[in-house]
Amino acid sequence: MITGKTGLLALVGQPVGHSLSPAMHNAAFVADGLDFVYVCLDVDPDELPAAVRGLEALKFRGFNVTMPHKRAMIPLVEELDESARISGAVNTVVIEDSGLRGFNTDGGGMVMACQEAGMELSGKSVLLLGAGGTAAAIAVAFGNTGVGELHIANRNVGRAAHLRDELQGTGMKGLAVHHLDALPDAEIVINATPLGMKERDPIPVPSGYVREGRAFCDAVYRPGTLTPLVRLARERGVLVVAGDRMLLYQGVLAQKLWTGREPNVKAMDRAIS
Repeated sequence: MITGKTGLLALVGQPVGHSLSPAMHNAAFVADGLDFVYVCLDVDPDELPAAVRGLEALKFRGFNVTMPHKRAMIPLVEELDESARISGAVNTVVIEDSGLRGFNTDGGGMVMACQEAGMELSGKSVLLLGAGGTAAAIAVAFGNTGVGELHIANRNVGRAAHLRDELQGTGMKGLAVHHLDALPDAEIVINATPLGMKERDPIPVPSGYVREGRAFCDAVYRPGTLTPLVRLARERGVLVVAGDRMLLYQGVLAQKLWTGREPNVKAMDRAIS
């Protein structure tokens, strides 16, 4: 039951009607008897600053940020974690008395999804496809696990080089840049490009690159269906982590930031399965 004491949380984006986040978070709150509620808020880009001020004035505990607002949130918070700073994208905000704290839990969510699948990351060679905000957040998180090499492949090599330079500034080693047409060998491959969002999208690597001996992770999530990359990997018996697992665990990390306690992962998982 919602009362005057209920903690308020939201997803801010446009559109948001398709989002599974309310079902995921509210399921955990109900399962554990936590007095929180999570809602979706459709916010026009021009109205984002006003909406953020409104959430703060209404004493929300925090909110998630999705497209197209992740980058626009950067100047609207007082504090950024390393992942949000390097990626230039915020997906989670915690509202404190001292101001707004911005985080990016996408990378940590992907790491947890890989760990769930039994992937060993430390010392491995990793190929990251893409150099945008999601790719950067994943790069930071994988760097913190101690991967041996991180190859960044992007159609715009200059953008990949910029991400490499940002990561080198954190002390990360073993970084290299490639064009998407010249992929190096790697043990773990992560798709952080938009390819896979549409049914007719090509897979982000040549078909022959998907083979045993490599593991794949797809950051793209399409409710109710598999991306072409995940489908092909499963057909070939290749270990693959689908985007719904990253969705789950980025939500787990966000919820922990808001509540200060371990979320009910099983309840969250059931809600999106």
